[in-house]
Amino acid sequence: MAQPPQPELRLDSDAGAVFVLESKGKWWHAGFHLTTAIVGPTILTLPYAFRGLGWILGFFCLTVMGCVTFYSYYLMSLVLEHCEKAGRRHIRFRELAADVLGSGWMFYFVIFIQTAINTGVGIGAILLAGECLQIMYSNLSPSGSLKLYEFIAMVTVVMIALSQIPTFHSLRHLNFASIVLSLGYTFLVVGACIHAGLSKNAPHKDYSLESSSSSRVFSAFTSISIIAAIFGNGILPEIQATLAPPATGKMFKGLLMCYSVILVTFYSASVSGFWAFGNKSNSNILKSLMPDDGPSLAPTIVIGLAVIFVLLQLLAIGLVYSQVAYEIMEKQSADVNQGMFSKRNLIPRLILRTLYVIFCGFMAAMLPFLVTSMV
Repeated sequence: MAQPPQPELRLDSDAGAVFVLESKGKWWHAGFHLTTAIVGPTILTLPYAFRGLGWILGFFCLTVMGCVTFYSYYLMSLVLEHCEKAGRRHIRFRELAADVLGSGWMFYFVIFIQTAINTGVGIGAILLAGECLQIMYSNLSPSGSLKLYEFIAMVTVVMIALSQIPTFHSLRHLNFASIVLSLGYTFLVVGACIHAGLSKNAPHKDYSLESSSSSRVFSAFTSISIIAAIFGNGILPEIQATLAPPATGKMFKGLLMCYSVILVTFYSASVSGFWAFGNKSNSNILKSLMPDDGPSLAPTIVIGLAVIFVLLQLLAIGLVYSQVAYEIMEKQSADVNQGMFSKRNLIPRLILRTLYVIFCGFMAAMLPFLVTSMV
């Protein structure tokens, strides 16, 4: 069987490592990156996940999944630290997988899976950001003629500009803003849910599960898969690579920061949303707050601010998950001896990253049409 590519001992000759994954960060910078990678608008689906599990199982699954993922990420950071002390510093998920599992095909398998997932997140971020713009536009101009694909094109242009930020470490300020935004729209949604639950138009609160056993089982597995997906983060080695060596103990502090934000946002959104709407919770709590067959259950300004915060954070999420693709492209196209901003490296970076974002934007624009045609 083919042996996996051996980790390079001289990372200073690797343009992907030197440029995209430059190691200058502090532990709190890693915390910013980790939080942006996990805490996103998907938390607005948690009341729906509780709908399929109920109060007790909902809390149990959310807590267990949080503990399991925290411990898993902590163990991964320890493995990376151990490999670094042994002279095998891994800055990419694929290198870690090949070293630990000792299989040649695993290196390429992880490249495929990680790139597919991260590109999917990038496509989803552009699509959801376009939908956020469309929601705001339709409220400001109900008879407007702009379509979803036009808003997706606008988001794509913004993402092309932001994609030229050269290094993962350079995103630390944007990712700090992302944490503030996630806390902002969480608190807005929590307040809106409390307002909705206490209003005269509040829906009848029913926390019972599905009547049939098969429906309950299906709903429970759906809810568990939602919770598991929300905690997912497939770029921890790349995030740890941005830390200034030695990385010993730094990722643990970053994880503590990340999971502190998770504790606040995940539980508050879950409890307030499920309390307000019970088994009538929609797949996105914002849809529950703005029902199609009745008046809005929250002030328009609150919903509008929450949508704006979600839109802005989606840009940061798209950038974070694009770093793996940029690192792969930079490793192959850049010359580390020419300098990060030299003409030799700047032009290929501009072209390749622009093409990548255009591809993601094109797929995001195509998805609604594909889904409609399949239905």
